[in-house]
Amino acid sequence: MVSNWRALSGLAGTGHAGAVVKADAYGIGIEPAVSALTQGGCDTFFVAHVSEGIRTRAVAPDATVYVLNGLLPGTCDAYAAHRLSPVLGSHDELLEWAGFRQGGAAVAPAALHVDTAMNRLGLWQGEGLSLARERKDTIEAAGIGLVMTHFASSEDVGDPANARQIAAFSHIVEALPGIPASIKNSSGHFLKDCPSYQVTRPGYALYGGNPTPGQPNPMKPVVGLTARIIQLRDVEAGMQVGYNGRWTAKGRRRLATICLGYADGYPRNASAPEGTAGGFALVDGVSCPFVGTVSMDLIIVDVTDAAPAACKRGAAVTLIGGSLDLEAVGAGAKTIGYEILTNLGRRYTRRYVGL
Repeated sequence: MVSNWRALSGLAGTGHAGAVVKADAYGIGIEPAVSALTQGGCDTFFVAHVSEGIRTRAVAPDATVYVLNGLLPGTCDAYAAHRLSPVLGSHDELLEWAGFRQGGAAVAPAALHVDTAMNRLGLWQGEGLSLARERKDTIEAAGIGLVMTHFASSEDVGDPANARQIAAFSHIVEALPGIPASIKNSSGHFLKDCPSYQVTRPGYALYGGNPTPGQPNPMKPVVGLTARIIQLRDVEAGMQVGYNGRWTAKGRRRLATICLGYADGYPRNASAPEGTAGGFALVDGVSCPFVGTVSMDLIIVDVTDAAPAACKRGAAVTLIGGSLDLEAVGAGAKTIGYEILTNLGRRYTRRYVGL
């Protein structure tokens, strides 16, 4: 993970890379991830919620910690107590924060979020320009130390929305001279002609996700997931398998039941009812498809093509790792690698090796 951060830092131009550690550091765990990144040289972190910011602050006492999801009413005291920086995205948030600062509170600099495409959070572009040009007193009162926007389609290098967002944000930056800026997310580091400004915000790529879909992954793998075989059985042609008998053997098959299911965060959409493709596992390097329905605690895998020596009770099979990267796992579960990572459940035993 730290090597991925360093690689992305090298793509940050004259700026520097922060690290997005929201959603429990994408399932890795905030504490070990922030500790490793801090030791590696990262000093700026982005989280979604105040609770995540408090955990990050406990591990990185000297870092800058931005809370992306805005300022909920009445939460200013929590930001001040833990030296967290709110990402302000509305006039109401700006006014509440500015009033809190003017009351004498000692707080960290806030960020200003301007929406250039997402229609999700942030000031409209026009509002941001108006604020920058006509209400600089509000900007000063709020103590803005960073202005940012968020890409809607940066993983798609051919989407013209990227160029429009880059151009729109450049006008905001020009209207706020002297205030550091941030636009690049993970995929943004690989967009041609995208300025780095002073801070970049990689997230998914830090944890081994591919920021360049359709191209070789420039990131190193970070997460591996294994589960153990708890029972094996042979089924004959015509025998039904799993809940509601949604899969029927076409011939004699060797099946392994593994100790993992949707209660562990593995998507039920990885189920493989009759005539559909679902998830798969690697058994001694051999791709073995799921059969039937992913259940709460168990998945059935067709291990007929795997070496018998690798298919024993207690043997480990791979759910993430090797050729089963996050993108392949996401595709098999009819979702994306982001969801696979962030759903990694609390029942897993986590072992950290050289983050």
